Amino acid sequence: MRLEKDEIEMLEGKRGPLWQKIIKSVVMYGEAFGAEKLVPLDGAPHFVTSFGASMIKPYFEILDEIIQNGIKTFKPFTVDPRPFDPQNINYSFLEKILFNFIYGKQEKCEEQLKKLGLLDDKAFTCTCYLDEVGNIPKKGQYLAWSESSAVVYANSVIGARTNRNSAGIDVLCNVLGKAPYFGFLTDEGRKASWLVELKVSKVPNPQLLGSAIGLKVIEDVPYIVGLSELIGNELTKEVKDYLKDMGAAAASNGAVGLYHVEGLTPEAKEYGKSLLKENYRVYVIDDDELQKIYNSYPVLWKNKEAKPVACFIGCPHASLNQIHWWYENLTARLKKQKLSIPVYICAAPDVIDTFKKEIKTFEALNSMGVKLTSICPLMYMNNPLCAKKPIITNSNKLRTYSTARFYTDEELLDILTKIE
Repeated sequence: MRLEKDEIEMLEGKRGPLWQKIIKSVVMYGEAFGAEKLVPLDGAPHFVTSFGASMIKPYFEILDEIIQNGIKTFKPFTVDPRPFDPQNINYSFLEKILFNFIYGKQEKCEEQLKKLGLLDDKAFTCTCYLDEVGNIPKKGQYLAWSESSAVVYANSVIGARTNRNSAGIDVLCNVLGKAPYFGFLTDEGRKASWLVELKVSKVPNPQLLGSAIGLKVIEDVPYIVGLSELIGNELTKEVKDYLKDMGAAAASNGAVGLYHVEGLTPEAKEYGKSLLKENYRVYVIDDDELQKIYNSYPVLWKNKEAKPVACFIGCPHASLNQIHWWYENLTARLKKQKLSIPVYICAAPDVIDTFKKEIKTFEALNSMGVKLTSICPLMYMNNPLCAKKPIITNSNKLRTYSTARFYTDEELLDILTKIE
């Protein structure tokens, strides 16, 4: 790797042993992927590790060493959601005990994050790019993010440039203020090797479409045609929500870190089909293909016919617009009755606070049996006792990483408003 003079001096230990270890780790990481140099970061950091799990002791030791040397990230950062919310989630006595064991170092973890440069106490969300949260990079800015759903959104919808880094490497890059130049940071790395052609009769469910794309292209970059004709060619709040959920499904069902949508996403608008590599492959998605994907999802409940006991919406975290969508659609169907099971809508603390300002709407949503929470539902399902429960969700990411059962929004509305 070609390094600048100050980088070489740091690597030689002239700024001390800790900086030497930091840059050596980042350089070795870059060399493993063929990076030619380090580039300065522009956008604020977002980290994936927000939970004080005892099993990641070495990670906490690294943070301790950085903090004890008075080092912070080059800009204040946001971080993924907290794992536990006893105020808004109904936990059993045993579930609470197990959560306290699994995430026993949560308090220490949050103390470390504050000392390292955490933006504020409400900076815990996987959707840091929402207006209410405000960690919104600009097109072309270099980042070193790691949360998969945020990475694919920043790359695709905003046009910022970040690789899908690992936990730990994201911290080291952002205290150094530099990242290795490879992959999605380069023009060549942002080109598509798949043309995904939609031939569907209606707007596809974003979670199913993202799942189909992720399962087919795995970690490659897809160039999607036929979608902007269905959802429009402007990045409205509804379209951003659609792309958020589609990207998260593609990133979890596969490992997609960047997609282009013809006529819609920034680089596709600017460069069109010149983003396609030579000898690209073609994947056609029609109604039958989406149904086949949906039918392939296994039901992981012990009793496949069990009645669901709770529903989680918002993985990644729901936007303000999406909370309103659920409020309006549940209200229309329930007509002052209560939901059949507890429903948890997960969203960023700043988004929830904004929604709570609409006092009557917030109270009406509560009275139906809906709770707003800022936890990560994946971490809820990490509790073995919770994983045994028949949980339903509209998130393909949550389905992929847990035993939760996936339903489309319309199917969930039918289940949740079925009064027995």
